[in-house]
Order: sequence, then structure tokens, then C-alpha cells
Amino acid sequence: MIGRRESAGGAHFAFTDRWGGVSAAPYEELNLGGAVGDDPGSVRANRELAAKSLGFGPDAVVWMNQVHGADVAVVDAPWGESPVPEVDALVTARRGLALAVLTADCVPVLLADPVAGIVAAAHAGRPGMAKGVVLAAVRAMTELGAEAERITARTGPAVCGRCYEVPEAMRAEVSAVEPAAHAETAWGTPAVDVSAGVHAQLERLGVRDRAHSPVCTMESGDHYSYRRDRTTGRLAGYVWLD
Repeated sequence: MIGRRESAGGAHFAFTDRWGGVSAAPYEELNLGGAVGDDPGSVRANRELAAKSLGFGPDAVVWMNQVHGADVAVVDAPWGESPVPEVDALVTARRGLALAVLTADCVPVLLADPVAGIVAAAHAGRPGMAKGVVLAAVRAMTELGAEAERITARTGPAVCGRCYEVPEAMRAEVSAVEPAAHAETAWGTPAVDVSAGVHAQLERLGVRDRAHSPVCTMESGDHYSYRRDRTTGRLAGYVWLD
């Protein structure tokens, strides 16, 4: 269920795998995405199971309506009955409130400055990385009092550069914005390494404490991959402060 969890200075980071939930094929088992065609009741049950495994209730988690952009929402409570906004990053200064990001090949980015008491979660797919969603998330954190050199950054399972094949024109377009994302597949064709691009951006922002998952979602049967399966579930990354 929780494939990876880490704590540092009162900040907590967690990434799920696909197991331990109730969804039926092709979403089996722990699909946490509510807009992929899965039964809504199964998704609610999975979100409750995942939250409980992390030690909090589902009403303590804030989700996003992700659209591959670079907009950020600063939050202090779940949305309740309000519409979930179309953003690709969340920031909060409220302790005990978990921020969640959904992925199935894109890079989930979790950020925390425990000293300032600020955390953020960002959805960095190829478009969002190129549009600057990571920069926008860090900027929103610093506007609330965080400092880049104090931020801990963790990125979760994502498609790797040796698997993420794209047309040459697309690679050139992304590389013009972020050269570190320039890649080649294992079979010698143009590719994009979104995780490498994200970490290069974080490094330029002054974020020194960074770590990434070694898991390639496209290669791992324990994780969802949209590029591999098309109709599939979504993983989640969670970040929160005590």
C-alpha cells in the first residue's frame, strides 16, 4: 500500500504503490484517482485505507483537480462541498493537513520546510515541468516564509528517461526550456526525463536536500502507468507536518 515513507524534522513524505485496495481490474487494487473511470465507492474506500495507514482520516487530506499546468493553491482545509480547483500544486502552513498529488507516470513532487512549517505537493508531468510548476510551488512556499535552502524535496515513482519516448520535436521543445530533461530511450530514440528536469530546477532554486525514487512506473508492475496501460489507476504522494 505505502511503497515508500520517510520522515525528517517533523515532515512526512509517503508514496503509494498499487496494492492493498479494493478496486477491480483494470484499476486493481489501490486506485486513488477519482476521474479515471473507477467505481467512486471503491476510490473513497481506497482513500480511506491509504489515509488510515498513514495515521490520519480521509478528511485531513487535500486533493487537486490536476490539469498539467503551473497554478498553485494555498490551502488551510479540505475543499468540503466546494469545487476542487484546477491546480497542479498545493501549499499549506497548517500542521496535520496532508497534501496529495496523483500520478501514473508524471513526477510527484513533495516539498517541506519544517522550520517554517510549510509543505507543498506538486504534479510535474512533462507539460507542467516545462511550464514551471516546481518554481511556482517553491515561490508560493517562500512567500509564506519558507527558505529554499531549508526545503526537503522528495520525488516519487515516475516514468524514467530511458522509457519516455517522444517525437524529436517535442524533446527539442522541452529541452529548450529545461536542458536536463533531454534524454534517449534504451532503444536509441528521443526521450524526455521529467524527473531529471525537476531535480535540475530544484537545484537551481537552491533546494539542496533532494532525493528521487528509483522506480520507473512503466517498468514496474507494482505501480500504475498510463503510458503502459492507458486505462489504469493513479498512485498518490502525500506530504504533511506534525
